[in-house]
Amino acid sequence: MAKNKTRAEARKRRHIRVRRKVFGTAEKPRLNVYRSLNEIYVQVIDDNKGHTLASASTIDAEVKKKIKGKTKKEQAKLVGEAIGERAQKKGVKEVVFDRGGYKYIGRVAALAEGAREKGLQF
Repeated sequence: MAKNKTRAEARKRRHIRVRRKVFGTAEKPRLNVYRSLNEIYVQVIDDNKGHTLASASTIDAEVKKKIKGKTKKEQAKLVGEAIGERAQKKGVKEVVFDRGGYKYIGRVAALAEGAREKGLQF
């Protein structure tokens, strides 16, 4: 019998497996991505303290103004640019990318590209 019953459970297992190795510190926090069917969320997290340093999503008021009429991939890139700017304001230049068990294609890759364009290194 298969261990993974659904795609969501399979993603959750991949994320847990990756999280054993990926850890954010104060010097190099973790850039975590969560993707739902319609929205995309990203956080910069210091795992030592358990604090979120910066966050952005497609439901942010600031980002929501820009995303009207754009594709999901373009929306993800705008969210990446927003998190890049917000992280820079907090003094974060380098992060560890945690793709949340998702493949590095489509919206996840677009988000990472947008964050890199705004100066985040990973």
